[in-house]
Amino acid sequence: MMRDAATFEPVESRVTKPEFWRALPARWTSEDEEALVCCHVRQETHDVKSFFFRSPQGRAFVFEPGQFITLELEIDGETINRCYTISSAPTRPHTISITVKRVPGGKVSNWLHDNLQAGMSVRVLGPAGEFTCARHPARKFLFLSAGSGITPLMSMSRAHHELGDDQDIVFVHSARTPDDIIFARELDLIASNQANFRTSFVCERLGARTNWPGVTGFLTLPLLKLIAPDFMEREVFTCGPAPYMKAVRDLLDEAGFDRRHYHEESFSFETLVSESAASDAASAETATEEQSQAGNGVARFTVSFARSHREITCGADQPVLTAAREAGVRLPASCTQGMCGTCKVKLVSGQVEMKHNGGIRQREIDQGMVLLCCSKPLSDLVVDK
Repeated sequence: MMRDAATFEPVESRVTKPEFWRALPARWTSEDEEALVCCHVRQETHDVKSFFFRSPQGRAFVFEPGQFITLELEIDGETINRCYTISSAPTRPHTISITVKRVPGGKVSNWLHDNLQAGMSVRVLGPAGEFTCARHPARKFLFLSAGSGITPLMSMSRAHHELGDDQDIVFVHSARTPDDIIFARELDLIASNQANFRTSFVCERLGARTNWPGVTGFLTLPLLKLIAPDFMEREVFTCGPAPYMKAVRDLLDEAGFDRRHYHEESFSFETLVSESAASDAASAETATEEQSQAGNGVARFTVSFARSHREITCGADQPVLTAAREAGVRLPASCTQGMCGTCKVKLVSGQVEMKHNGGIRQREIDQGMVLLCCSKPLSDLVVDK
């Protein structure tokens, strides 16, 4: 070890080290720090990027693999919230990452790909979510993913790998072409390091890589039986586009799989926004069963929208967002499950029962903010919208 001739103090001891190397850092929460700093952007495939974030104050990220965070972005003068599954593992607590596929016409995914760079700050909520193997311990797992749905399952795989936990995992990922497989090299590395971790890739077509040795086509029950003959004994986690997950459910149902051991997640909010608009149009034409029930002995309250000067009636057992849509009032919303925060508004007066899933901060609740998608009225309401 080199020493200073005058003081004999080790040179290393006088080097200023980053704060998070000196002591165990405090835990990051969106209550303490609303914004994170993008510290790195990595191109994964031609249309997929990973964005890495750190806490400006060096706080550590604590979450369960498979959970998500919500980004609050200002795009063209509009505040937009989007949920993205965390792709990094909690075993590397000083950074957190999301992996985003560019969606044709997708307002948020395209903005992230074109604008978000290292050094920029982003407001973030979370982490939250229940889609995690940490809450469903099992001897054997089957991970099924398609496209960017690989991200939560990658977080789970990375966590097991970095903990040195050689868990029995069969990871089956579906992609358009071999060049569209996200994290292909890293999955190969994990498989080479762990005897009980096995991967299998299913590509719709060859694309430019004509020497692809793997399977082409789609995941079917006979193919799954070849890849994982004991899949009926495994805890199954699935994430991907809605049609893919429906196909997986149908496949497992055909095999007689016990759905109690099946878990799925999807955060395609670009799609959900379009579906919400369609839902608004449909609601204007027909009343729902919930609306009919509200007239049979269930208390009903008036909800006034202060800015638009609209007034609707909402049953005590009905979320305000649902009643508003049925009355033809268009409001911004994405997940409709209290997770993303898109439908957050100021409650001017009245009381609600709100059961959210992480899409709003306690500080915001204390300031009178509510999520309309998961708030049911306890009295007449006035909303600042």
